Amino acid sequence: MAASQTAVDTGHGPAQGGEETPPIHVLWINAGLSCDGDSVSLTAAMQPSIEEIALGVLPGLPKVVMHWPLIDFECGPVQGADTFIEWFFKGERGELDPFVLVIEGSIPNEKVKAEGYWCGFGDNPDTGQPITTSEWIDRLAPKATAVVAIGTCATYGGIHAMAGNPTGAMGVPDYLGWEWKSKAGIPIVCVPGCPIQPDNFAETLTYLLYQMAGSAPMIPLDDKLRPTWLFTATVHEGCDRAGYYEQGQFAESYNSPQCLVKVGCWGPVVKCNVPKRGWMNGIGGCPNVGGICIACTMPGFPDKFMPFMDAPPGSKVSSAASHTYGGVIRKLRTITAKTVDKEPKWRRTGRELTTGYHPPA
Repeated sequence: MAASQTAVDTGHGPAQGGEETPPIHVLWINAGLSCDGDSVSLTAAMQPSIEEIALGVLPGLPKVVMHWPLIDFECGPVQGADTFIEWFFKGERGELDPFVLVIEGSIPNEKVKAEGYWCGFGDNPDTGQPITTSEWIDRLAPKATAVVAIGTCATYGGIHAMAGNPTGAMGVPDYLGWEWKSKAGIPIVCVPGCPIQPDNFAETLTYLLYQMAGSAPMIPLDDKLRPTWLFTATVHEGCDRAGYYEQGQFAESYNSPQCLVKVGCWGPVVKCNVPKRGWMNGIGGCPNVGGICIACTMPGFPDKFMPFMDAPPGSKVSSAASHTYGGVIRKLRTITAKTVDKEPKWRRTGRELTTGYHPPA
């Protein structure tokens, strides 16, 4: 059976009137400007895994049908077990309801060129010409129950939206409008990351599926349309190195275990849970393995955080203040440590044995 047709009965009975509860389709467009890194990253998700979502093995999860190019190994664009692109035409015609539209990659401005197109997804059967990615969004977004932007390119434009880019690249909220809502009243859901932290997206998609099944309330989003439970805390707040910052101990090179702010880490101001969650199965995460945070989950990335590897503005002042304050704190803690890092006197800690122990001759 083609992967695009994967739908497993999860135990949901027939709807009222004897009709089977319709599955929730996931139409995945990875034809924006991107490297497909978010799709590749998602294959490492474990909480839950993409297989658990696609096969419907999670309790209470509705039937799910994935139309995702990465796992559709039997279908071609216009040949194979079925015609992959036809599922997107069905979505446009209203034949797939409900469905979630997932967009990967930034959206180019197709108006800022003399001829041709920036990126497309399948061909128009009437003309034989490519259908641009932005046209697919025009066709599908009004019909979608939810629209999800995966990765920083799709959420805020990412690398392709740097100043001076020729494509006019932008994120989905810039294209549709930040106040846009689906027919179900759901705002655009943005899950940034370059690439995405695997479990962050798998967890968000699962939340939306439960919401669409009536098992969860409206997904909570911050003012940048990110899931609040994933992007409320900063990198610094979840970083293993945060204690060194407080004590005024800063790395001068990348082989140090101390705080990386002075060598270019933006962690104190960046909303991201990677240091706390890890990258895969709780392991990894940029500062955890010696890498600086370059703010890839932020709408201003990359322009406002360049040049990378340079100390962020204000870091000299904050690190100097922390160094002064931290020096005093370290001294006080040293004194305290000397008093608590030994047993109390009443535990017979002297050199003379009074315990009744008789050492061998």
